[in-house]
Amino acid sequence: MSGGGGTSWRSLLLRIGDKCAEYGGGSDYRDHIDTCYSALGRDFESSKDAIFELILQCAEQLPHKAPFYAVLVGLINLENEDFAKRVVDATHSALQDALQAGNCNRIRISLRFLTALMSSKVIAPSSIIEAFETLLSSAATTIDEETGNPSYQPCADFYVYCILASLPWGGTELVEQVPDELERVMVGLQSYLSIRARCNDISFSVFETDEGTSPAEKDFVEDLWERIQLLSQNGWKAVSVPRPHLPFEAQLVAGQSHTLSPISCPLQLISSTSNPKNSRGQERHEAMLKFPQRLCCLSIFPSNKNEIMRPIDRFVVEEYLLDVLLFFNGCRKECAFYLAGLPVPFRYEYIMAETIFSQLLLLPQPPFKPMYYTLVILDLCKALPGAFPAVVVGAVRALFDKITNMDMECRSRLILWFSHHLSNCQYIWPWQDWAYVRDLPRWAPQRVFVQEVLERETRLSYWDKIKQSIEDAPALEELLPPKGGPDFKYTTTDKNLELTDGHRLSRELNGLVRTRKTQREISSWVEEYITKEHGPKFALEVVAQTLLDIGSKSFTHLITVLERYGQVIGKVCSNEDLEVELMNEVVSYWKNSTQMTAVAIDRMMGYRLVSNRAIVKWVFSSVNVDLFHVSDRPWEILRNTVNKTCNRIADLRKEITTLEKAAHAAEESSLKAEKDYEEAKLISDATDGKELGQPPARVKRLELYVEKARKDEATARESLEAKKVAFSGARDESKSLFTLLFKSFADVLNERLPAVSPDGEMPNLRSRNTKLNANEIRVEVDLEVPASMDVDQENENGEANDSETNGEEKRQGYNIGEQEQWCLVTLGYLKAFSRQYATEIWPHIETLDSEIFTEDVHPLTKKAAFSGLSRPSNEW
Repeated sequence: MSGGGGTSWRSLLLRIGDKCAEYGGGSDYRDHIDTCYSALGRDFESSKDAIFELILQCAEQLPHKAPFYAVLVGLINLENEDFAKRVVDATHSALQDALQAGNCNRIRISLRFLTALMSSKVIAPSSIIEAFETLLSSAATTIDEETGNPSYQPCADFYVYCILASLPWGGTELVEQVPDELERVMVGLQSYLSIRARCNDISFSVFETDEGTSPAEKDFVEDLWERIQLLSQNGWKAVSVPRPHLPFEAQLVAGQSHTLSPISCPLQLISSTSNPKNSRGQERHEAMLKFPQRLCCLSIFPSNKNEIMRPIDRFVVEEYLLDVLLFFNGCRKECAFYLAGLPVPFRYEYIMAETIFSQLLLLPQPPFKPMYYTLVILDLCKALPGAFPAVVVGAVRALFDKITNMDMECRSRLILWFSHHLSNCQYIWPWQDWAYVRDLPRWAPQRVFVQEVLERETRLSYWDKIKQSIEDAPALEELLPPKGGPDFKYTTTDKNLELTDGHRLSRELNGLVRTRKTQREISSWVEEYITKEHGPKFALEVVAQTLLDIGSKSFTHLITVLERYGQVIGKVCSNEDLEVELMNEVVSYWKNSTQMTAVAIDRMMGYRLVSNRAIVKWVFSSVNVDLFHVSDRPWEILRNTVNKTCNRIADLRKEITTLEKAAHAAEESSLKAEKDYEEAKLISDATDGKELGQPPARVKRLELYVEKARKDEATARESLEAKKVAFSGARDESKSLFTLLFKSFADVLNERLPAVSPDGEMPNLRSRNTKLNANEIRVEVDLEVPASMDVDQENENGEANDSETNGEEKRQGYNIGEQEQWCLVTLGYLKAFSRQYATEIWPHIETLDSEIFTEDVHPLTKKAAFSGLSRPSNEW
């Protein structure tokens, strides 16, 4: 065996399987294992527990290297069976705990490690088969109408997914050692797939058409099952799964194979409520959140851009990538290191880009904040400078070419990501390739995309810098946001201008603020000199314009003014209509800055100067409705509003959970104090204060403890009740908000959507019937892209691609009319809001059904809202 030199066993264990300095930059897995095992052996007796803990931690947090850790456990098993048994039992406990808690990642990874341990002869193959069959039985029971709860099919699908996802790590050994048992599992899997309902949910597709997803398309479980069948036909050999146990097989076979204790799965019971239909829908939503689809992969690049690989190998690489993204989400450098150095014998830059973009655009929410993926992409561009930047360029161009069919939530995320990405790349981009969008209609999605990216870039930099970045495409200057600061109605720069009442009063109000008059004094002055004489609307105009101007220098100035004098505005805004007027004044003052408009309204909502209902009314007022399809400004403000409302409910929910625990702990402390006091008092009374009895001072002290414990319990209960009252109020506020929101959507859509034909046929809002596969787009990219980042586009046969994908057809014009585009965008946002806030919407669904989603609502409105909530299509 080769020695470990001066490198510690910890470092060797962490870096096993990597091309790194610890192993001399080599990739010979046998040498890695020999070196690491030798180092472990030298310190085994003195560091046994530490080695045990680190192996388990590595197997969980570096799961793409599970086979390496399994081999090490197998080698240790030859000399120390108790250690290996501890590893098996600990992994079993982790799996069982994860099943009870519904911890998806831990279930999947624990099962993979157990399978790898089986391959290294640490666990008996029959034990793995038994675990598979337990999961399969639970899945079949769950989807059974009589014995289970079909609403929890996402849970059943996940269990089956875990079985299928484990087979690449142990299928070879299972078919060699227990072929009949493996065949029994395969038959069971086939049976399950034949009775389950296909998950063909168009509301979670990144790309959409009026027709939705093709009914012939496989869902994620069917797709993985097909890949596993191909794997079995290939002798269960996946080149993407390292098999480091093979050189040690003659040694490992001599070890003791341990038996895995049985596992059990929690039952998914049907809840009994007054409305089973709505209950089923809410349960299905909760199940989808708890057991989400892990990957909805975008096939951005053609197959000939990836090295020839079997379908299962692509799946394994995707699993590797997702695991690294999961466990290194707080360590960007380490994340990029492991992403760029997976233990696979082929290049996978394209798959890596597709997987990362798939996570960034995953619906309903990405696993991590979008900024994480921005940082990962940037670090990968630095780690793989000769390859990855060109791949990212190709991905952006491909996504841009299909932006017309992209889900509105995904489009917003892509805009935010792209603007941040460019801000870290010196705002360099070949804008001349997109200059043609200037000639498209102002509502064309590609034009709007470029416009919004430039607006976001301006927020991250400054106007002149962004103008300079597009100097090679001067036509795009038209799409830049307005340059300039605020637009104050009462500017008095012209000395010859005759001052109006508004100018004079604004100047006086400014003086009161500068001399630091109190809010009460200023409010009294406003009431006396403006409201009484000119009315509340004029008073609001003067107050809002003046205070906004005083706070216009920076975000900090604005917040300071609202903190000190917000109640002056609040007293003038005595109803929702005036709150709407207040927001119109904000827009008027900050008409050149979408960012400051959004920030000011957000802060005003935070200080309770405007209500969430007033903001919804303002967003759906005529001044904004006509902008729905050409600007993100109203949608940004609406998102901020709903987010704030839902976040408050989420915060209160967490606080109630904490207070319930505190109240329970206080109750236990009170009971214990009373028990101690009663026992001490009983002994004291029985001995009449004699020497062997309890001293009177101790009894008195315990009595004081009882009083304090009772007070603490009462305080905790009062705090809990107060928080529950606040939560109830927040839920009522949420109900009112969503009722108004959906009513507003329904009203504006009813006015503009084309009528349903007499024979019941839905209107087709797209003038051309695209045949886009819901999550599939194609573009050719050459890894050897020059510094100019030009990307050649061909079809999969290497021929020039004259189709719509290369953007040529789009350059001739955008042939969807403005009203149809408005309807498509508004329906898209309706679906996005329904999907994003489904957790808070479902408790109010009966009210929404009875008051909003009646027969008077257009069917396309219902379809958008209900698909966002994942309600069955027969309810549309």
